[in-house]
Amino acid sequence: MKKVIALAAIVLCSQIVFSQQLKLGKQVFELHNVTGSIVNFQGKKVLKIERDLKALPFDENRLEATVDEPHYAKLLGLDDFENGTIEVKMYSQIQNPSPYKPAAGFIGVFYRIAQNDAAFESIYLRPKVGRAQSQYARNHAVQYFSYPKYKFDTLRKNFPAGSYEGSAPVALNEWITMRIEVNGETAEMFINDLKYSSFIVDKMLGTIQKGSVGLYVDIATIGYFKDLKVTKKALKAKPVKKEDNGSI
Repeated sequence: MKKVIALAAIVLCSQIVFSQQLKLGKQVFELHNVTGSIVNFQGKKVLKIERDLKALPFDENRLEATVDEPHYAKLLGLDDFENGTIEVKMYSQIQNPSPYKPAAGFIGVFYRIAQNDAAFESIYLRPKVGRAQSQYARNHAVQYFSYPKYKFDTLRKNFPAGSYEGSAPVALNEWITMRIEVNGETAEMFINDLKYSSFIVDKMLGTIQKGSVGLYVDIATIGYFKDLKVTKKALKAKPVKKEDNGSI
């Protein structure tokens, strides 16, 4: 009887582990505090994820403590990303009904993720405000944060306005191509086929130099992802800036 129980426990555990991993093409993703599946969406198989509120509860009265947490799908087989390019196509919807009225379709990328999820860097979008009629709202369309010490609210309170947020021409319910160029302490984000970047992180705040890459959604967001490409590159030397002597 004990052997039967032990065997059943092993089978159950293997099912739990398997249920936490999803394969899309040749890539395998491990789910961390998100629910997910591989679905046919607009004629192509994609990864669909949503934040798991049972695994990681949310409290709108404690935003700083309960958002920008490790809720993401981790790309397996890559744990030493330091510098290079991360590119992915993503599509953001807001859940209906929404558990959080101010939800803006939070969706993006984690990188340099520590093995135990103790630290990572992130750039994500709020597509709902990307084409808002208010410039103030548009200026919050892009967000950088560094887990665990520098979440969005801490950055807003302790750094000059716009230091770690910016604008980008994005919207809900449409495919967005995000490309992030990571180089040393800096990161630069490009959107769709625009020639120039929409957002620059002059100095990232994390202490982890190498780690994994993941796909992120937050509260009230349905995120669809496809065509993830990660290219590791050597650190690029920064161009020397010429001093402006004021001449014209």
